[in-house]
Amino acid sequence: MQAFIDFLSAHQLRLLDIIGAVLGLVYILLEYKANIWFWIVSLIMPLVDMALYFKAGLFADFGMAVYYAVASVCGFIYWKTGSIFGNRKKKNVEISHFPVKTILPCVLVFLVLWLGLYLFLSYATTSTVPVRDSFTTALSIVALWALTNKYIEQWLLWLVVDIVSCQLYIHKGIPFKAILYGIYVVIAVFGYRKWLLMYGK
Repeated sequence: MQAFIDFLSAHQLRLLDIIGAVLGLVYILLEYKANIWFWIVSLIMPLVDMALYFKAGLFADFGMAVYYAVASVCGFIYWKTGSIFGNRKKKNVEISHFPVKTILPCVLVFLVLWLGLYLFLSYATTSTVPVRDSFTTALSIVALWALTNKYIEQWLLWLVVDIVSCQLYIHKGIPFKAILYGIYVVIAVFGYRKWLLMYGK
């Protein structure tokens, strides 16, 4: 028994990496189909990711995982009812395009988040990758908002996040997560096309 415990302790990072990657595959396949149950998987996945990112020193990603867990509850409710705070008249959220009027505010929010997270990581943590870690986290926050609203272009935002994250996880020695994000890159392209077709129905 002690040998098993020692094995888990010695390979904790790798095991968390594998479990997170498996959950990530289930998540992205459900998202690809615009299946509401992907929000449930996205509530479980961040719990594993929190431990993984903290051990790997990816502190902004750790914070993103906390945000993602909370946002998953809101996303599920919003997709189900059309309102975060409850709505007596049930209305499912439909796939649509990113409103032009929200582009500038989203860009500004992204830039402010990126700068704020970068400064925090640089001066308040031991992060060795503050620029990339803060970039992917800031853009993920905007992308998750777009996903919650079922905007087709959320796939393009995730495409950028996935490309940078894949390289970042390779650099930090998290190979299974890196492979997962490499797969995400491909699925993001096909997901964008699929949601365009679903929107055109």
